[in-house]
Amino acid sequence: MSNIRITKQFSFETGHALYGYDGKCKNVHGHSYKLSVTVIGQPITDTSNVKFGMVIDFSDLKKIVKEEIVDVFDHATVFNKNTPHIELANELKDRGHHVILVDYQPTSENMVTDFAQKIKNRLPKNIALHSLKLQETETSFAEWYASDN
Repeated sequence: MSNIRITKQFSFETGHALYGYDGKCKNVHGHSYKLSVTVIGQPITDTSNVKFGMVIDFSDLKKIVKEEIVDVFDHATVFNKNTPHIELANELKDRGHHVILVDYQPTSENMVTDFAQKIKNRLPKNIALHSLKLQETETSFAEWYASDN
């Protein structure tokens, strides 16, 4: 049986700031992120299985990514908790804003690495995460490939 890759795409809005950065991105700003999630596996061959012929049901993949990434990061502001941005984060939280504090500089590169781990932890044993593409703007994106890690 052949290994097949399937991809599902997601969109979410997230703000962030890069502490210590020497350009405009040191300021709080946001992006309309696009996340492409590609998994690999063999289609189900059991004809009695309602998912016969599928690697994974797209709705099952959607549930995982929505719960781990989209529902968490959509309309949130992300800060590195190990920087003075913690003061701004606390002020925003006190005013009712959705703030996420992470252990890393919230660049696309670090976010896609974080997302890969979260998704891998939730996939069924017979399905592997092949790649992620996190698009920050129309012309800028970070990619994560299992083969590189």
